[in-house]
Amino acid sequence: MYLPSHFAIADIDEIAGFVDAAGTADIVTFDGAALTSSLVPVIWERPSASDAEAGRYGRLLAHIARANAQWRIANTQVPALAIVHGPRAYVSPSWYASKQEHGRVVPTTNYTTVHFSGPITFHDDAEWLRNLVTRLTDLHEGRRHDRWKVDDAPKPYIDGQLRAIIGVEITVTSLEAKAKLSQNRSTADQRGVVEGLRVESDAGAQAIAELMARGIENADD
Repeated sequence: MYLPSHFAIADIDEIAGFVDAAGTADIVTFDGAALTSSLVPVIWERPSASDAEAGRYGRLLAHIARANAQWRIANTQVPALAIVHGPRAYVSPSWYASKQEHGRVVPTTNYTTVHFSGPITFHDDAEWLRNLVTRLTDLHEGRRHDRWKVDDAPKPYIDGQLRAIIGVEITVTSLEAKAKLSQNRSTADQRGVVEGLRVESDAGAQAIAELMARGIENADD
């Protein structure tokens, strides 16, 4: 990842909140000739001093369809890459205060993303998979009033569903997190972008505007 220092996120809790909110990642593997990618639900197990087998940055856990050939063809001797995508938004140069000053401005895109990489392992154990899907369900259903639980479905049905998936585990040895939010521009330009994004209709623009506004506020404190 191209990661200028002013766009880098170092705070683990901030990264964790971002990954939990996104909930999915593109898992990219290499089969010796070509790259393969699948979008999957993920859980990031944070690094723990008591877990000697975890990578420097813990583990990323997921599952893919058994019918998906990726788990059979991936070269597990080559580190995998998991890309977690956050909101993104087009930034018009017309929003910059500096456009009126000198006109030397161009369009860009603001976004947030996290890259995990490390050795990948695939799991075919029913209990490992049951534990994973239970944790994923709890993550996404936990705040719902009428939440669904794995045990709500008949056990034979769940057993059949588990036979249709394969577990994915990345031992995370490298972690890069980026929030490109116009930090390289003046506060006046940043405020102009926030105002411009807030009148856009898409959710990505609104989310980026909120992140930028929070960053400006923190910088002012």
